[in-house]
Amino acid sequence: MCRWLAYSGAPVGLEDLLFKPQNSLVMQSKHSKLGATTVNGDGFGIGWYGASDTPGVYRSTEPAWNDRNLRELSAVARSRRVFAHIRASTGSAVQQTNCHPFRNGSWLWMHNGLIAGFHTLKRDLAIEVDPALFPDIEGSTDSELLFFLALTFGLRDDPLTGVARAVGLVEETADRRGVEEPVQMTVATTDGETTWAFRYSSSGDSRSLFHSTDISTLRHQYPDNPELHGLSDDARLVVSEPLGDLRGAWREVPESSSVTIHGAGEDIRPFAPAAP
Repeated sequence: MCRWLAYSGAPVGLEDLLFKPQNSLVMQSKHSKLGATTVNGDGFGIGWYGASDTPGVYRSTEPAWNDRNLRELSAVARSRRVFAHIRASTGSAVQQTNCHPFRNGSWLWMHNGLIAGFHTLKRDLAIEVDPALFPDIEGSTDSELLFFLALTFGLRDDPLTGVARAVGLVEETADRRGVEEPVQMTVATTDGETTWAFRYSSSGDSRSLFHSTDISTLRHQYPDNPELHGLSDDARLVVSEPLGDLRGAWREVPESSSVTIHGAGEDIRPFAPAAP
């Protein structure tokens, strides 16, 4: 499986997210505490927004702990919205085009989990992708195909419905093909202004997912903690596992739920697949 984080708020240095925390994403690439696998060394990727509406993306097949360019880039780059992902392949090739986050226009997407029986379901699912979008698929992962199904079903106009319909199609196809419990996912997607995250599995036993609590409240609770004073009031993180053990800093996202983060606001609501 994989681990990921999604940050939004005032511009922050990438190394403050990827390297400096006690349980940073780079640390999780070697020693994940809550993941299905301890080591996530099959590549990594970061996506970040600058002056352009189109995010920059840097992806590599190197383990995150072993990429000098990641360390160099992280030391100088700052961004108001960052997606970062470390990969543990569930069977698809270790290649750059299979590393997350995936990009289409102004949108980013990353996924932890798998589509069970993907080899059996792949053709049926791929044929449902909008023909205008299909040429943009670069890799061979279930994660990227799920992204393009969500785009096909209206992700840009209504992300909650687009993802629900994509997941609904996977489960409907799996049922027809005799594949049980096909979906295991925590997903994050963004258009550069809002982040949507999802925790869902067909089995009702999803991978871990957490969101950060209100920064201003934490500053009041921990006035002597310097890390909190460098973050803006609207700083928010959604993560596969907490980046540290500061009490009260993290809340688990409930099973079968979505999280919408826009500015300092967050909205948590139930999530369920929908008929495509």
